[in-house]
Amino acid sequence: MAGAQWSKFPYDQKSCSYAGPALKKAWPRLHAGDLEPYPEPAALARLAGAKVDGPVPGFKGSFDDLAPRLQEAWRAFHRGDFQEATAQGVKLGPLGASVANKAAAVYCTYLEDDDKRAVRILTDAATRGEEVCRKLPQYPNAWYFYAFALGRYAQRISVLKALGEGIGGKVQKALETVIKLEPKHADGHIALGTYHAEIIDKVGALAGRLTYGADRGKAIKYFERAIQLNPQVAIGYMEYGNGLLLLEGEKKQGEAVKLYRKAAACKPADAMERLDVEQAKVELE
Repeated sequence: MAGAQWSKFPYDQKSCSYAGPALKKAWPRLHAGDLEPYPEPAALARLAGAKVDGPVPGFKGSFDDLAPRLQEAWRAFHRGDFQEATAQGVKLGPLGASVANKAAAVYCTYLEDDDKRAVRILTDAATRGEEVCRKLPQYPNAWYFYAFALGRYAQRISVLKALGEGIGGKVQKALETVIKLEPKHADGHIALGTYHAEIIDKVGALAGRLTYGADRGKAIKYFERAIQLNPQVAIGYMEYGNGLLLLEGEKKQGEAVKLYRKAAACKPADAMERLDVEQAKVELE
């Protein structure tokens, strides 16, 4: 958990507490991007490839015991208590890794100023993610949140350095697995668009294509597909705008600004989305 107390979510949390049945009611909206199933016993058993009355991988208890604890971890995530969500998720075994890793990666993206600390948190998340991919290879978000943590780690240490460590290939494989397992995974499409754009920005179009399979056209298609799948959230517009600037530079600034404006106008449904919207406003400034 990388030591001391994490920075607090800096905005009001009342609108995204989702106490009691409110979480289930809001779940389709909250998870339209990652398509994480609502944590009920039967759904969790399907993710684990197990019987609902059978043993739970990596957790001392039943699926009936796991479900409410996982719901509480997701409530912590959605209201912006990222350290609590990570800590709770870690205790719940492989099926808790998604909330733990999403919370850790979102926290490091927006709220952790110390690069060394962020790298430690993201390294822990990537290690968890890699283990879950081995244990639950048919679970799309095992692969997605593994890639998410690796991608944020790469951005912290520099994408070029990360490429030298072989992380680019791991991210690409994980994200392509996500889309293969769940073709409507909007967040996976965003991440693949960002992958292609960042590779081209750092090594150039020719080297990017020959060495990493990066392609401008694919990046644009991934971003546009993500927005088509989940048009109500800021992150798709914001990352598309960032991607255009990485791919084309100042000549795409006008289009990027339009996308940032769309992002800034989105109505956030939870703490993560509020951070996305606020970042879009910063980009506009």
